[in-house]
Amino acid sequence: MAFFPKTFTALALAASIALPFPAAALDDQQKKEFGEFIKQYLIENPEIMLDVQEALQKKQEAQRLVKANMAIQENTTDIFDSKNDVALGNPKGDVTVVEFFDYNCSYCRHALPDMQAMLKKDKNVRFVLKEFPILGPDSVAAHKVADAFRKLAPEKYADFHVALLGSEGRASDESAIAVAASLGVSEDKIRAEMAKSPNDGIVQATYQLASSLGISGTPSYVIGNELVPGAVGLDDLEAKVKNMRSCGKTAC
Repeated sequence: MAFFPKTFTALALAASIALPFPAAALDDQQKKEFGEFIKQYLIENPEIMLDVQEALQKKQEAQRLVKANMAIQENTTDIFDSKNDVALGNPKGDVTVVEFFDYNCSYCRHALPDMQAMLKKDKNVRFVLKEFPILGPDSVAAHKVADAFRKLAPEKYADFHVALLGSEGRASDESAIAVAASLGVSEDKIRAEMAKSPNDGIVQATYQLASSLGISGTPSYVIGNELVPGAVGLDDLEAKVKNMRSCGKTAC
């Protein structure tokens, strides 16, 4: 699918170089000769394809950023202040970092120490955890347990999060229940809360929010005016937080 725009753009470039008049003015023989010229031109200058691909990627990234920025402005409360999310760190912090995560995301596991280090070093940051189960039934089941645990013992949610996300093996209903039990919330209480207050609506709302932001994977962060996809690392996150304090944007 990406090949068509590259070829089309290259052809258009070659056409603009070769002919200063409309293609409709060409007869069949001229069109044939022109086609052969374009083919030969591209064969002799294949690096054009790389230039076109780079330009296309930059254009698509710019469009993605514009879309995400608009979506952030339109969904500020749902992103930064949802009652269904837990905020760690300073509840009145001057900068908020929001992370969309899945308990079975290996990149989220690698990024967990980044969150921990940031919260330890920066006492004025607020870190919101937004549960986004997208990696299959086990993820959905684990997040259902997490939601019930949050409602029953919100003060222990940070410990639950670190224990489950930092554990080895695949997160599931069983492993999440085991973590909850280790923190003093019994399976019976978790099951009862899941039955009384299922999180299906919460998850669907998060899916819709992620779609509007253009999020398709985890981890994905929202900091200020920017969507930050991927496990970018502590240095990058800290730089964006620093910029937010300096100029009100992630890039000054």
